[in-house]
Amino acid sequence: MFWPMLAIALGFAGIAVLGVLGIRVFVEAERLGRQVEAGSRRISRAAEELERAAADAARTGDALR
Repeated sequence: MFWPMLAIALGFAGIAVLGVLGIRVFVEAERLGRQVEAGSRRISRAAEELERAAADAARTGDALR
């Protein structure tokens, strides 16, 4: 009777460990998603600023001619 109970206990412990690891993976994946979103917003903002600067430089260059 000892071995079947030990096998059930170890099986339950294994499932519990997998559950905890699954939750950790989920939390880290959400955190990574937020970081990617923030990086994407920063890149978009930088691209817009670059477009504005290029337009200003083009206007300045046209005025110098």
